[in-house]
Amino acid sequence: MRAVILDLKGLEALDLSAIEFLVDELVCYDLTAEDEIAHRIDGFDIVITNKTPLSRHHLEHSAQLKLICVLATGTNVVDKQAACELGIPVSNCVAYGVDSVVQHVWSLILALHTNLSSYTQDVAAGEWQRSEQFCFLTHPIIELKGRTLGIIGYGHLGQGVAKIAEAFGMKVIVCQKIGDMGHTQKDDNSKRPFDQFIQQADVISLHCPLTEATENLFTTEIFEQMKPEAFIINTARGGIVNEADLADALRRGIIAGAACDVLTEEPPVKGNVLLDSTIPNLLITPHTAWGSIEARNRIIEQTAENMRAFMSGTPIRTV
Repeated sequence: MRAVILDLKGLEALDLSAIEFLVDELVCYDLTAEDEIAHRIDGFDIVITNKTPLSRHHLEHSAQLKLICVLATGTNVVDKQAACELGIPVSNCVAYGVDSVVQHVWSLILALHTNLSSYTQDVAAGEWQRSEQFCFLTHPIIELKGRTLGIIGYGHLGQGVAKIAEAFGMKVIVCQKIGDMGHTQKDDNSKRPFDQFIQQADVISLHCPLTEATENLFTTEIFEQMKPEAFIINTARGGIVNEADLADALRRGIIAGAACDVLTEEPPVKGNVLLDSTIPNLLITPHTAWGSIEARNRIIEQTAENMRAFMSGTPIRTV
């Protein structure tokens, strides 16, 4: 049994012995370009990918391929219809980064409420050193207690974020699921319709998938309905928030601040409107919310479990 990992970059420092133990040969590449895919998967029984796409053409011309493992939850990089027709199971990893994402979300929420970035920059610029007082209170600091946290997407991640909010004395509200045409569906009387939700939340944390219904869910029209003291946190997908509208809303003070771990194009090689350092009260992190050492180790562990289950005739986590 031979296996190949097409894009190990970001995971290369981890212990791969659990995977190596299951196969006679494991070949690893940091990254694989589009024109290298066909050659690199040829002759392998198991192909392991993170973001390297596997099209119908690749699958149809890989006669020995028996299993595809994705080093992530999202499987849009694989032509699943073709895999299904060819009888090739596709397994992914799930819930491996919940604790890491929850921790990152709260680091962003806390940083915004304490104006951590602004104060750090002031110290680096020598502002505190020139102060006439021992303390240097030039930026507002807001307590979390009594504030309302709104969550869109109440799965493992949303629930994890909500649990921490309770410890800070915050009120938690959950938005109803966003429907196929951008309207809300009645799925739980305890959940708020979107139009009410955005008016009630002081902090909005996004944990929903990017779909036709959620793409550009937050635009100028929506920001203008939010509280002026509200923050929005996006660790889900970049396209859920219209980036140009967010930049404009922050510049005009329509909302108080935002933090994004995701952008519409990653990495932003062509630039991005949100990368302008003059935008006030905006924190950008480079899609690192999921990336704790522990979470990355779980990806390897789950991939080994997926391979072992397939070899025993009882595939798991198949999509």
